[in-house]
Amino acid sequence: MALDGIAISAVVSELKALLIGGRIDKIYQPHKDEILMSVRNNSKVFKILFSANPNQPRINITKLQYNNPITAPLFCMVLRKHISGGRISQISQYGLERIVKIDVDAVNDMGDNVKLSLITEIMSKHSNIILTDQNNCVIDSIKRVTHEISSVREILPKKIYVTPPSQNKIDPLEADFNSFYELLIKSQTKTQQFIYKTYMGISPMSASEIAFNAGVYSESYTENLSKSDIENLYNSFNATMDNIKENSFSPEIICQNDKVIDFYPFCSNQFGSLKKIKFNSMSELLEKFYSEKDNLYHIRQKSHDMRRIVLNNIERCVKKEEIQLKTINDAKHMDTWRLKGELITANIYSVKKGDKKFEAVNYYDDSMPKIDIELDENLSPSENAQIYYNKYNKAKRALAAVEIQKKQNEYEKEYLESVLSCIDLAETEAELDDIKTELVSQGFIKNKTKTNNNKKQKKSKPLHYVSSDGYDIFVGKSNTQNDELTLHTAKNSDIWLHTKNIPGSHVIISTNGNIQVPDNTLLQAAMLAAFYSKAKTGSNVPVDYTPKKFVKKPSGAKPGMVIYEKNNTIYVTPDVSLLPKIMEGSK
Repeated sequence: MALDGIAISAVVSELKALLIGGRIDKIYQPHKDEILMSVRNNSKVFKILFSANPNQPRINITKLQYNNPITAPLFCMVLRKHISGGRISQISQYGLERIVKIDVDAVNDMGDNVKLSLITEIMSKHSNIILTDQNNCVIDSIKRVTHEISSVREILPKKIYVTPPSQNKIDPLEADFNSFYELLIKSQTKTQQFIYKTYMGISPMSASEIAFNAGVYSESYTENLSKSDIENLYNSFNATMDNIKENSFSPEIICQNDKVIDFYPFCSNQFGSLKKIKFNSMSELLEKFYSEKDNLYHIRQKSHDMRRIVLNNIERCVKKEEIQLKTINDAKHMDTWRLKGELITANIYSVKKGDKKFEAVNYYDDSMPKIDIELDENLSPSENAQIYYNKYNKAKRALAAVEIQKKQNEYEKEYLESVLSCIDLAETEAELDDIKTELVSQGFIKNKTKTNNNKKQKKSKPLHYVSSDGYDIFVGKSNTQNDELTLHTAKNSDIWLHTKNIPGSHVIISTNGNIQVPDNTLLQAAMLAAFYSKAKTGSNVPVDYTPKKFVKKPSGAKPGMVIYEKNNTIYVTPDVSLLPKIMEGSK
């Protein structure tokens, strides 16, 4: 479900109850499109997340920890200057629009009391966070909207703040039966569409729930509804609006096969017997619903440049392969060039300067066939022979060099694909930092930042699972982790696993010295090795396993690159439904 005006009204109700009268303490900007604000009220501290993220815009109270930049962005500094230490006097919603306004009583640089407003517009890619003064004039915004971006509505300092166009939608909180009835019979559209296209702040999912509770099929056309259907539809619609006015919310998340598929601010009925998880507040629900999506969004955003660098280098390796293949194909004729040079030399007294062609008997073939040899009429016989010898020697040297280059190129491509796999598997910023450090050390990224000796970079740790038999299983999430895990943490008796000829994580089963590992533990470890690899969506994925003592790292090898012997292979199909059972022991 989209975060519609109904869900926003549930959030506003919570914010009013907890924050009015509170003093703004700290303000941070953890991401370019998010603000984190702490408010002290009634001896408690509440953290409010304001997000203008185009994928998951919202406002809610949060308990999550966020990494804050060392240097505060400009908008964060503006907020600190104007409203830090201010007191929240009012929180309101524009009708049922997705706009939340927080009024703050603050003190300006001159010591005068001023009333400022922090406005959060939750509108997909047009979402914004705007600070206005007591004259409704924009002080600044997290996203500045110039005339080039929007000729209808500019959001710039010193511009008067104007709410977004309402699209001629009606405030549902002010609707009555007569207006509802007249609009419906004129609409000539589907029932669900009539509700969310006529009234502001209602999403298609909410409209569908209203129709379901009225006993009306949401896809039925309005002109086919009986008067009784219309009355039932209005009663259901009005009941929803009454719940909003009375702040009577009961938020819940709807799940299917343990996967979150939707949420609703009230008890929902249209999903039948699907599993529902109830929450005490809308903020708790939103935090649960969006936290994983938020993390994935920011990880993908941060990894974009690294991914591009790695892909460019892989593409360069592919082009090198094409050039090397051409060189190898060209060198296929080198033995013929040597033969022609030798035949000219053997018949040097029979060849005359000025001849364009010479027919010679191939003495090196038992059938002694005759072959034609092209000559340069301006060169002597010995010079013509030398040309063929030179072509042969050049091709021979090129072939010898390209064989070495080919191996180096294949090795580099294999390494880069392993790095790309690590980027795809990264779930935290610490893991991405490890990968970036690795790429810097290998010369793929220039180190433009000065290292701070007093501040050590926080290292990410391998994933830790416990098998159903009680064995510890560790999974590396980057090549640096893979090296640390395999070469320094694992003992010789531990079992090492890796997908066969497929980029992926190193997996270690800690055997505690036991000679035999249960088959179920081995299967679970192999499942993890396949899942945390490039073949996570494949089937019958081959996973090699061997005692760690048979795994070696060649001298000068790149991070994560090892060789191994005396291995066995197990074939598994990564099954997402089985992974949570394995992950129950995750630490």
